Amino acid sequence: MAGSKEIRTKIKSVENTRKITKAMEMVAAAKMRKAQERMRAARPYGEKIRSVAANLSHANPDYKHPFLMKRDLVRNIGVIMVTSDKGLCGGLNTNVMRLLVNKVKEWEGGNAKVQATAIGAKGFSFLQRYGIPVVSHVLGLGDKPHLDKMIGPVKIQLDAFSEGKIDALYLCYTQFINTMKQEAVCEQLLPLTGDKLGVPDSSWDYIYEPDPQVVLDELLVRYVEAIIYQAVSENIASEQSARMVAMKSATDNAKKVIDDLKLTYNKARQAAITKELSEIVGGAAAV
Repeated sequence: MAGSKEIRTKIKSVENTRKITKAMEMVAAAKMRKAQERMRAARPYGEKIRSVAANLSHANPDYKHPFLMKRDLVRNIGVIMVTSDKGLCGGLNTNVMRLLVNKVKEWEGGNAKVQATAIGAKGFSFLQRYGIPVVSHVLGLGDKPHLDKMIGPVKIQLDAFSEGKIDALYLCYTQFINTMKQEAVCEQLLPLTGDKLGVPDSSWDYIYEPDPQVVLDELLVRYVEAIIYQAVSENIASEQSARMVAMKSATDNAKKVIDDLKLTYNKARQAAITKELSEIVGGAAAV
């Protein structure tokens, strides 16, 4: 059994750790509320422009935008991976990484090559370790994402699709369900085939003014920006929720460890007292 001094040192160390995890839990809870507000504010616009893009993918305008053109053979695939910059958020990033690994194995099984854009330091490090070519990345977005920081690295993938260098573009991120549940998803961003966007109830078309090329060029760029911003917002809300839950679990576990150490300390102290009493009684009897 460890000595009393060593146990007291351990108790003090765990108590200090518990204070840190408790503070991080409270900070994450405050950031989570703000992140959820931003995420919910972005959802209506994202859903509406997704609906418009779904109809456009089934429409037949005179001008066919490159984003609407489905390739016969998919030999090169681009991926935009959204993760956090920091850790201590449970299995949030691990779930996205595992999902992407399974997708990459599936694509490579069909003789397709993969290139990636990383949004977040954890994903960037993972892609480098796994050996997936990283054509662009953005790090340090903070708690409030700014679209102007993301659109540059993402545009490299969009230009690659328009130029035919990649045949499909996917977006992998963590979707916020509720505070206790977040789900890793990997959805097709380009081409706009309607599989992930949804299929219109009936066949209909738009009246384009001034002409289809101007409208589609502007609208589809806005669509991509909105979807990526929404994905990053959802990922940040998921990150703060997962961190709050992880830190609460760590705080509760620290309390259990402290209770066990105190029990061990009391036993060691009682054993020392009993030993001293035995020595005193033995010495008196000898005299």
